Amino acid sequence: MKSILVTGCAGFIGSNFVPYFLEKYPEYFIINLDLLTYAGDLANLSDVKADANYKFIKGDICNRELIEFIFDEYDVRGVIHFAAESHVDNSIKNPGVFIETNVNGTFTLLDVAYKKWMEKPFTRKEGYEDCRFHHISTDEVYGTLNETDLFTEETPYAPNSPYSASKASSDMIVRSYQETYGMNTVITNCSNNYGPKQHDEKLIPTIIRKALAGENIPIYGDGKNIRDWLYVLDHCKGIDLVYHTGKEANVYNIGGRNERTNLQIVDAICSILDEKVPTERSYKELITFVEDRAGHDRRYAIDASKLENELGWKADENFDTGIIRTIDWYLNKYKEQM
Repeated sequence: MKSILVTGCAGFIGSNFVPYFLEKYPEYFIINLDLLTYAGDLANLSDVKADANYKFIKGDICNRELIEFIFDEYDVRGVIHFAAESHVDNSIKNPGVFIETNVNGTFTLLDVAYKKWMEKPFTRKEGYEDCRFHHISTDEVYGTLNETDLFTEETPYAPNSPYSASKASSDMIVRSYQETYGMNTVITNCSNNYGPKQHDEKLIPTIIRKALAGENIPIYGDGKNIRDWLYVLDHCKGIDLVYHTGKEANVYNIGGRNERTNLQIVDAICSILDEKVPTERSYKELITFVEDRAGHDRRYAIDASKLENELGWKADENFDTGIIRTIDWYLNKYKEQM
């Protein structure tokens, strides 16, 4: 049995990843370390809480004493690091929390792993030669795009919000432990995820929730900001591939090749809701434009060719199929709450 520390699993992506990972790899023991801030909910993991190969620990990734205890107690042989503050609006209001968690927390995990897995720089302890640190990052570290280009693994970093700056910083710390100490690391930068279990504050859940409640659906600015949308389970499968078969010291971009403006997103969701939960008026009449977010990047889009060509990854869902699966999940969730 091989123990892997997976941080932040009560959040959106991690809570989709853990059930998938446990089912696929019965030889792994998963330790989920999560502080259960507002974005974490153990209900997201109700289907695995009784699994003998799963252990939940409530705690802060910045707590070095706790991290050291976990590495010693469970003989941790790998880290998949999801835990992060991730909502851009919150980073604008309170950037300090993002620096503490995303930068200092990542450093703490890396430094403990280095000391547990390695004798000295570029010398791994006997039996720990295959230990790997997989850092989950975002395409927002690259900044904003023009109308035609795509983010590649060689795109220079140009973060424009406190959130993306904190993630760019954490990426650089991971890189430094690879280059300075010879740690076995990989980084994945993903595009906007969507799917089940996402926090209510995010765009797609907000559209669905507001529409069902008959409230105004807020869209920033002119609604023409473009994002590349990736179904969360496709992202999980990409992480799995990179963790197991990605080349050490490499970065892999994971994107869905599903570019949509926010207006296209809200229009598609409202059209589907008009069919599934019809009312006297179209939900589209609830769309309301609000003041744009400070520093709002205009366009993100990822070139996932490296992951596709080197590791054979391919997204199973396109946006048209993924958004229906997503809406069906939220309809069940919000109906239960009403």
